[in-house]
Amino acid sequence: MSDLSEPIKKCVLILKSAKSDTEKFAALFMVTKLVKSKDCNSQAKKALFEAIGFNFLKKLLTSNNVQDDCPPSVYKSVALSILTTFCKDPELSTHPEMLANIPFFLDIVQTSDNDDYDDNLIIISEAYTCLQCIAEQESGQKALIEVGAITKMSEIYSHQSFQTDEALNILVKLVSRYGPAAWGNDPKPFHALVNKIALDFATDQSDRKFELATILSALLYSCNKATVLPGYADETWPMSIYKALYDILTSKIGKNQRDPALKLAANILDLLGIEWCIECGDEENPKKFFLLLLQLCAIEVRMQLEDRSFKQAFANADLVTACFIVLELSINYMATDQLDLEQKEKQSVYTSLKGAFNAVVSTLTKVSNDKNRDKLPDAEKVYVCAMVRVLVAWIAQETTAMREQIYSLLPFIFTLANDSFHAYRARKLAEKNKSEGESMDMDTSLMGQIDLLRLMLPALCHLVVEDKARDIVLNLKQEDILYEAMNFHWSIVHYKKPPVPKSERGKVKSKPEPELDPKVLEDMKDSRAAMVSLCNIFMNLTVLAPKVVENSMLFNTLLKFIFNNLPELKDIPDNLVLHGHMAVLGLLLLKQQATKVKKNDFSICRYIQSTIRFLWDAYIVDESNDPTALVVSMSYKEHWNEIADLWFLGMQTMSGVLTIVPWISEFAIESGWAEGISEMLAKVKVGTLPPNIKSAFEDFLCRLVDSNESVIPVLKKGGALKMCRSHRMMDLGKKLFGD
Repeated sequence: MSDLSEPIKKCVLILKSAKSDTEKFAALFMVTKLVKSKDCNSQAKKALFEAIGFNFLKKLLTSNNVQDDCPPSVYKSVALSILTTFCKDPELSTHPEMLANIPFFLDIVQTSDNDDYDDNLIIISEAYTCLQCIAEQESGQKALIEVGAITKMSEIYSHQSFQTDEALNILVKLVSRYGPAAWGNDPKPFHALVNKIALDFATDQSDRKFELATILSALLYSCNKATVLPGYADETWPMSIYKALYDILTSKIGKNQRDPALKLAANILDLLGIEWCIECGDEENPKKFFLLLLQLCAIEVRMQLEDRSFKQAFANADLVTACFIVLELSINYMATDQLDLEQKEKQSVYTSLKGAFNAVVSTLTKVSNDKNRDKLPDAEKVYVCAMVRVLVAWIAQETTAMREQIYSLLPFIFTLANDSFHAYRARKLAEKNKSEGESMDMDTSLMGQIDLLRLMLPALCHLVVEDKARDIVLNLKQEDILYEAMNFHWSIVHYKKPPVPKSERGKVKSKPEPELDPKVLEDMKDSRAAMVSLCNIFMNLTVLAPKVVENSMLFNTLLKFIFNNLPELKDIPDNLVLHGHMAVLGLLLLKQQATKVKKNDFSICRYIQSTIRFLWDAYIVDESNDPTALVVSMSYKEHWNEIADLWFLGMQTMSGVLTIVPWISEFAIESGWAEGISEMLAKVKVGTLPPNIKSAFEDFLCRLVDSNESVIPVLKKGGALKMCRSHRMMDLGKKLFGD
């Protein structure tokens, strides 16, 4: 009290010594003057607030027992006027009593469409001010979420009550802070709200249209994808947003209209995919809007990046990043060949993209040549990562453009990608430790949000085929980091459930095993794809830089990694493609590192068995339909596009390995594979065995006979004579039966 001015002290004393509510109410008029004076600092406001007591203010807000000549709204108005002033002080806006009474403020703003609407306008406005002040503070946001403010604000907007934009602004602040978790598991409030806003967005022709675009962007960005996506096709908002964006982007507009429209387009495409603008498009020309959007984003990238310094380009980072999202999604979509483009359209798209990526490469070159490139603030570093991300999506599809500039950038790009990977891995490990009960002490830096190295892998598959790029990769020892990535993704693919607590061990299981969390399954799927790309990169390096591989400790370590882990890979359909890639990479490495392999190493035995299983199971005789036809087995059929070439490479490499490591032939014999091939091909109808399959099997069996003659009686027992005659296997026939 000693630090308070005399008028404040006097007022606090009057409030505390008031003997009735009437005396206290009279003193409030003194408070309304004092809180606006220069003497009323944060400490003074707190003293006044506690002297009044929230219970008394709450009584004024809720009481209907008033004097005859005094309307109830007067009491509410005075109480809210004081609360609004107090709420503007951050310390008081998060005072426990203020937070505990958020439901009262929400009740007031929800009464805005009652009969006494006109009397309530000022009161409702004051209540919104209180809620907005509370929503500025982190503890206030948490309290608002806990009392269900998101659902209530959604209802207010959906019912079009008074001051609904204030409700929207509070809602956007909350979902931007808490993301998908803020929406809970029921998608209905989200759909109801977005249907209404999207309709307003499509029909409003004032400047508010573009404010709504920004709000829609925030809502779509923060939505809970897992709950929203399953039922979105039954809602009206995708079409409303399409119509509004089409109208805006085909009209003559300025920057203030175009920027929010492009950002919204990026967010809805990121959520629903390129399919959204094709499905909602004109029946006669469904790709028209897609091509327009792609052109606009490519032009915008050039406008924002060309002839500008990096600092100038960074000023509009949000807009440029939105354009990058559209370009990346478009490139990946066009790579699937789902879009039937005419030659003229293809040329136009290519020209636009090349212009945009020239600008991206030019900006990245400026950054990479800057002496302060390693001291970029996090936000700028993330923006540079966004440029690299969109560039590598382009490089993965466009394998000829701008080669020299890209080679010059590679060392800088790898530095960024490696930093990003290490930060992302650290974040994932910290999250895992937290879920297992350890305290989470981690740096939540922006760099840990994405794994740029993971996104580079498809492009790297192409780059390591090019001599100059491959030399850069090997000179930078980038294979060491790629091996770290292999281990990291394996830890996700080979997911192990947390150990059972001691108290639960030995008990009879009454409940079925719980299903894995969808997020865990999604991560496993992505890491499988990452490992497949890593295998492809290592295969290309092994084939194209054999001398390096032969003498490299790293590649020897990689071979041991495959020996130890391939047999542990779960035998499920989802893992088949990865199984094939690991098996064939192992064979290629084994061929190069044959001198370092020991016959008594148990891990190689299990690895060879797993590899034989992959090669053996691919083809079968179709017993159910035509017992004389060789077909791809059912389990392989779904993935055959991805593994057909791999199977042939595997058979060819296995043949080569047999020549260098002849004792591996024992596994082919003891497992029954050699005899199995003989039996299977003997059943196949004359003249129906495709030449490439015939060559693969014949070459393998010839090498097998060369490395181990004890296989000859095994093959004969399986029907080798009939097999050789039916399919004219001359070379094998000579080895088995002489001339």
